[in-house]
Amino acid sequence: MAMNITHQLGALVAAPITDAAGASNGDLAPTSALWKPPQANLRCRIGRAGNPDLDGISPPRSPCRSPITPIRQELNVACQALVADPAVETDPVIHDAVGSQKGKGVPVYVMLPLDTVKPGGGLNRRKAMNASLMALRNAGVAGVMVDVWWGIVEKERPGEYDWGGYSDLMLLAHRHGLKVQAVMSFHQCGGNVGDSCTIPLPRWVVEEMDKDPDLAYTDQWGRRNYEYVSLGCDTLPVLKGRTPVQCYSDFMRAFRDQFKDLLGSTIVEIQVGMGPAGELRYPSYPELNGTWKFPGIGAFQCYDKYMLSTLKAAAEAAGQPEWGHGGPTDAGSYNNWPEDTAFFRREGGWSYPYGDFFLSWYSQMLLDHGERILSSATSIFFSTGAVISVKVAGIHWHYGTRSHAAELTAGYYNTRFRDGYLPVARMLGRHGAVFNFTCVEMKDWEQPADAMCRPEALVKQVTSAAHDADVGLAGENALPRYDDTALNQVVHTALAKDGEREKMVGFTYLRMGMDLFHPENWRRFTAFVHSMAGACPEETLKMADRAVHSTRPLMHEAHMSH
Repeated sequence: MAMNITHQLGALVAAPITDAAGASNGDLAPTSALWKPPQANLRCRIGRAGNPDLDGISPPRSPCRSPITPIRQELNVACQALVADPAVETDPVIHDAVGSQKGKGVPVYVMLPLDTVKPGGGLNRRKAMNASLMALRNAGVAGVMVDVWWGIVEKERPGEYDWGGYSDLMLLAHRHGLKVQAVMSFHQCGGNVGDSCTIPLPRWVVEEMDKDPDLAYTDQWGRRNYEYVSLGCDTLPVLKGRTPVQCYSDFMRAFRDQFKDLLGSTIVEIQVGMGPAGELRYPSYPELNGTWKFPGIGAFQCYDKYMLSTLKAAAEAAGQPEWGHGGPTDAGSYNNWPEDTAFFRREGGWSYPYGDFFLSWYSQMLLDHGERILSSATSIFFSTGAVISVKVAGIHWHYGTRSHAAELTAGYYNTRFRDGYLPVARMLGRHGAVFNFTCVEMKDWEQPADAMCRPEALVKQVTSAAHDADVGLAGENALPRYDDTALNQVVHTALAKDGEREKMVGFTYLRMGMDLFHPENWRRFTAFVHSMAGACPEETLKMADRAVHSTRPLMHEAHMSH
């Protein structure tokens, strides 16, 4: 996820990994067994202007304990069709993509509404969806992305899957000649920027979390987060006899079996959900109930008993058992800024041995989580022709500081002196997965200067990491944007050359909705699609005009279906 001054969303053939049963890889060595103790010393010297050096001891306090001084201070009808829910659907007419240029440029996909599929089956706004997909096809869009919600498909009982609404959607996309990026959404919908509806985790999962609240991510104040099952129990049979990773694997296997005839042809990509908002991260900046607001640094999520047990083992393996009781206690709270805290300030505890130990463990737990799920995903979808991708959050606020506090609490051990995205890229590369990254549309000057936002520098770093790891890079916009500044920024980033190829293998636009089909927005968007296809500016304008003209009847049809 990425945020601007108010907030921002956050947000390809795989190599096989032997896992005949698609199991949770529960035989993997625990993190503590693989832990390499850092060269650490409990005591450190901390300089402070105007004062003698201070000795610091950690934990329960992190090494830096100096006092802190807070520093802060005729497409309009399509819009309406998208909120309708007509009962009937006419047979669609498949239109050729206007100006499509196969083999050239970067394909554009469009995210469908979060509530595209009804919880009880079927499609919401079916008639409008039909007309909208035809419009996207005429505009030259390659395909669509849809969340396949765990909380809808396996809602009532473990192992019972209802694919009804998704079968309808896949067939509709197929009839229109659109490709599909299917997101295995193992998180709840609701509580993050842009969440327009609420879709909880499966009922039986929620029941288990109610019985054992430690299945939920937990902060140091005991606040629980139920967006996603804590990765601390990945390999434990805590969900009615199955491990969480086994549940994810069984779900993906059932999806493969259900849609085997469309995989590789219509369903061309499987994006594997790894955490809140589907991203590989901890829920360190939850918006629900106003817990976090941009540009707060967030908070570490490692205080459920399963995470603490692993931390304890890692600390003992490192020869520092006193480091295993929890995270740094001087890391502030969700809405602090780095300089408010002893841990994240310029020369704070993050830069000392204890800080390195904790941040290495915390980030490695996230990487191990990704490794486990990808091992299953690649074995399940190998030979189907569908590629695998994983989304990583674009946390650009406080990127200009030394500690990169907001990235650290989310699980990315990225600082002024350490590349936290190269390990992620290498992990994805081991499984042939695409690195999907957000905030591609943002420019530095658009962001609040005091929050040290650097989205352009962040995208550049991630691009470099993907290149070094030889993995494909795909992008998304962080927030719905229709202005030329944002769209041109995407084109500039995606089409920049990386040797003989474009830097991006694909781009997914967030999101299809009423605003997208506003006449001026739609004209700019269609021009953007053709620019991404590599068309010259003159051709782009002509193609956009033709696409806008050709879609008017489709929008009228949707409007008349009310």
